[in-house]
Amino acid sequence: MPTADIELPTQGDLRRKRWTRAEYESLSGSELLSQQRSELVEGELINKMGKGLPHVRALVLLHEWLLAIFGRRRVVPEPSIDVFPEDNPTSEPEPDLIVVSREITDFTENPKPRDLLLVIEIADSSLYVDLTTKAGLYARAGIVDYWVLDIAGRRMIVHRDPRGGQYTSIVTYGPDDRVAPLAAPGCALRVGDACAR
Repeated sequence: MPTADIELPTQGDLRRKRWTRAEYESLSGSELLSQQRSELVEGELINKMGKGLPHVRALVLLHEWLLAIFGRRRVVPEPSIDVFPEDNPTSEPEPDLIVVSREITDFTENPKPRDLLLVIEIADSSLYVDLTTKAGLYARAGIVDYWVLDIAGRRMIVHRDPRGGQYTSIVTYGPDDRVAPLAAPGCALRVGDACAR
């Protein structure tokens, strides 16, 4: 049975450095960024640690499930996206998966919040940032359906109904619960199937 209460984990030790989006983009081909994968979130370069096997499995399983629902040109793994205009100068997040409202080949720049039907982050060491910093960033942008798959906790934390820069609905689904995207309410996922060990 889904629950609305959630206890935030403690903040992990993530290494960060302040940057503007323009500085970050100018470094995109540099040796610094080629040696470590990172994303820009609220002026900080967040080091995207190497993905362990549980993360990779979850990514593959969720990707395949979404492809079956939305088709291969509307489901995009690890893209850069735009957020709220005031946040764009210091943020260019790269969620694990997005579903866009039209084929990705139609885009000539980063998808905007209005183009995003679903945003998914797969969390292991990034759980704190995904549930706090990124949730705030996505809520301010008005992203209507934001999911965080907590691999270790075997749960999906679904954020919906953004208002005033916050999600007013945050529901946790356990491994035996089913959840469907707002854009495809008849296509539910059993959460435990995405956390296959």
